[in-house]
Amino acid sequence: MANSRNEVPANRKWNTAHIYEDHSLWEKDYKWVEQNIDFAKYQGKLNNVQTIKDCFNDIDKVSLVLEKLYVYASMRSHEDTRESFYNGLLARAQGLFVKFSSAVSFMTPELTKLSSQTLTAFSKDPALSDYSYDLERIIAEKPHVLSEETERVLALGGQVFGGYSNVFGMIDNADLPFPTINTPNGKLKVTHGVYGLSLRNEDRDFRKKVFKKYYAAYGGLLNTITASYVGNVNKNVFMTRARGYNSCLEKALFGEDVSEVVYKNLLTSVHNSFPLLHRYVNQKKEALKLDKMHMWDIYMPIVENAELKLDYEDAFKLVKKGLHPLGEDYLALLQEAHDDGWIDVEETPGKRSGAYSTGVYAFKHPYVLLNYQQTTSDIFTVAHELGHAMHTYYSNKHQPQNKASYRIFVAEVASTVNEVLLLKYLLSESDDLKLKKYLLSYYTDMIKSTLFRQTMFAEFEYLAHSSAEKGIPLTKDYLCKEYHKLNKKYYGKGVISDKEISWEWARIPHFYNAFYVYKYATGIISAISIAERILTEGKPAVDDYKRFLSSGGSASPVELLKIAGVDLTKTDAFESAMKSFEDALDQFDAIKL
Repeated sequence: MANSRNEVPANRKWNTAHIYEDHSLWEKDYKWVEQNIDFAKYQGKLNNVQTIKDCFNDIDKVSLVLEKLYVYASMRSHEDTRESFYNGLLARAQGLFVKFSSAVSFMTPELTKLSSQTLTAFSKDPALSDYSYDLERIIAEKPHVLSEETERVLALGGQVFGGYSNVFGMIDNADLPFPTINTPNGKLKVTHGVYGLSLRNEDRDFRKKVFKKYYAAYGGLLNTITASYVGNVNKNVFMTRARGYNSCLEKALFGEDVSEVVYKNLLTSVHNSFPLLHRYVNQKKEALKLDKMHMWDIYMPIVENAELKLDYEDAFKLVKKGLHPLGEDYLALLQEAHDDGWIDVEETPGKRSGAYSTGVYAFKHPYVLLNYQQTTSDIFTVAHELGHAMHTYYSNKHQPQNKASYRIFVAEVASTVNEVLLLKYLLSESDDLKLKKYLLSYYTDMIKSTLFRQTMFAEFEYLAHSSAEKGIPLTKDYLCKEYHKLNKKYYGKGVISDKEISWEWARIPHFYNAFYVYKYATGIISAISIAERILTEGKPAVDDYKRFLSSGGSASPVELLKIAGVDLTKTDAFESAMKSFEDALDQFDAIKL
């Protein structure tokens, strides 16, 4: 980790000047939004095509600038979460979003007062083609839209409702007391990035020490984190009941326009495949030659001295080779991202942990945040986040503003397609049996982590929300106990579910965006199917895939996936993914070193 951001070379930092060259321009746009955020002149008049179009267009103009304000402030804040100036900008942008939400809150209630027949006619009118899907969703949402005054009050609560995530973010990124451990080279601070790297260290005692101390840091803050998480769950229950849904899950799926059949297919498939996951655990235990395996062993590579440890530049070149089946135009965009300040690479003090991609429609190109370490996992993270970025790029390029943003349900598909293609490339290019065995292990690890583990997370948050809905108190002891039980059910008897693992839920930021994580699982299921089709069929499959990438949020995400050949309302894709997992386990066993 660099000692400061100033030590990081310019070509490894994102260029926020693409959005705003200096702070004065941000302030100018902020004032413009403040002056144009009132849409009251349309209130009570949304009963004809022209007025609706004018209203939507004016809202789009404001939201375009508001997005720039928010993304810029967020990115600058994430460069160093300790920096109060940009935290202040972010808070102001969030406050402006609340005002914006309140200002537009009259629209949906007013439109829902119209008959379904009238709304359907509007959705089919060419003048409103940019908003057709929104109008279709308004028809579907009619039973859950409240009165205009109630909608305005709920919109005003946006900043308060989002506060739980902000509290956890500050705990996790700024205030968490990262522990230090003694090593032969001196004291080592166990940051988020160091923790992930340390669990792949060959020294088992070192892994154990890091694991226990890292989780102890969360355990020491468990009362505060529990209060934050339970507040977020209770907020979700409140919103569910206020809008007349039967459960938080129903509300979340309805909001994504996803059938509950998809969720049920996932849980059924994973539960039926526990024997495969338990086989994976036992295979790892045997390969590591352990009498007893603990949770600090589960991430250890089981083929020694085969990990890909590449400098970022070499990792980027490798990613491009792996994604070659997607065509020269795709590769050219990757190189542009590398050369033109799209990517923030290095871990630095105070920087937001993890990795993500974000986009600004007004500027077209997206940005990527990394905290790159020289591990195989982080090489795949580069491919993963660039997948997000390319999905955003294609959607922004080919869709109008109102249809560009794709739903969370498909957000992990493009990223995981990139990972699968990269892995398949590495497997196909290697004649080294040791490396091939390592890559097969990495593939099964990826499926374990992205499919099975994320489904376990999804079960936990479903349990937490359904318990709250039933009036069961969500105490820290209850949450820890239930999480520990899930961990034992998923991983089986081949691994000891150490007591510290019961605190793992307390460090998962995605839990503050309820029912997000299961989409990682459906994402890898979809990605495996898409990648296999690309490698088998070539250009026709690539063309279909790029049409999917270019579709943004123009229809139901389940329907959009069908463009790329994946139908999650049926079981084929789920069965295919589990078969791929089983085949990789078989191939691993077949290689004798």
